[in-house]
Amino acid sequence: MAGILYVVATPIGNLEDLTYRAKRILSEVCLIAAEDTRQSKILLNHYEIKTPLTSYHRFNIMSKSAYLLEKLKAGVDLALVTDSGTPLVSDPGYELVKAAAEQGIIIVPIPGASAAIAALSAAGLPTDRFAFEGFLPKRPGKKRKVLEALKNEARTIIIYESPFRLLKTLREILSSMGDRQVAVCRELTKKFEEIKRGRASEVLAHFEAKAIKGEIVIVVEGEREEKEVPEVDY
Repeated sequence: MAGILYVVATPIGNLEDLTYRAKRILSEVCLIAAEDTRQSKILLNHYEIKTPLTSYHRFNIMSKSAYLLEKLKAGVDLALVTDSGTPLVSDPGYELVKAAAEQGIIIVPIPGASAAIAALSAAGLPTDRFAFEGFLPKRPGKKRKVLEALKNEARTIIIYESPFRLLKTLREILSSMGDRQVAVCRELTKKFEEIKRGRASEVLAHFEAKAIKGEIVIVVEGEREEKEVPEVDY
């Protein structure tokens, strides 16, 4: 009988956010495939989990996916984790999950932390419908094209960004999408957590005046649909 592939969400900063179920699964599987074994080792040591680790990152996806798939087919239960948050969400894992699904291997999600959902829940912007864009292109021209294409998106937009590119991205949002409401969520669940809400111009001015560090999620207001006023005959 084939093994089970567990897709396990891990904390995005605060180690206390690991679920009881995730801790048990990570302790019980035979092997954990991790994006960065050094980062995952910190979590495992904190919870005294002794399960062996193997690397699974964007530079070895094809070869390691084949290796892990063979392990699963041989009856080995595996856990897939990323550096932080939910695997496959702007992180490695799709190739392995797809291959396992095609082989009829049981895939079990172990839900938990996600930076995108955490940011959305605290942004103060509509949550009923949203679009997740992950990381925008690094090249200014390509980034501008993506933002211009999103200009008419009515759903709330969630973007991941590096602290080194935050100011440029906020300026591009302001230029391409207008001075709409945004929330920049920085270092979520960590000691220096910060959520700055306001117009894009206001949030930009706030971060221009300080040093920017840490992981960042930008939540952007969707285009507001103006309701047509019906004509009334008197």
